Amino acid sequence: MMKIKKGDTVKVIAGKDKGAEGKVLAVNVKDNTVVVENVNMVSKHSKPSAANQNGGIIQKEAPLHVSNVMLMVGGKATRVGFKMDGDKKVRVAKATGAVID
Repeated sequence: MMKIKKGDTVKVIAGKDKGAEGKVLAVNVKDNTVVVENVNMVSKHSKPSAANQNGGIIQKEAPLHVSNVMLMVGGKATRVGFKMDGDKKVRVAKATGAVID
């Protein structure tokens, strides 16, 4: 189980985009990677196709390892823990103790 989910707001804590914040667009549990909106942009050369008539160089987000991002809760970067809320397992912000979902 991943501590970061699609739709979460995260802060990059390592790499070329350190300090950047964005929304998680995709999570790959198998590779432990996340794709963050407007972070880790790379240039991709594409041939003309039905979807892209002209082809050319396009900018897109590349995956980041999940260890290089931290969840933002209440405007503050925090580690994530788990606890049982009745019979349901919920994520908890370590910095504030607040239940995330």
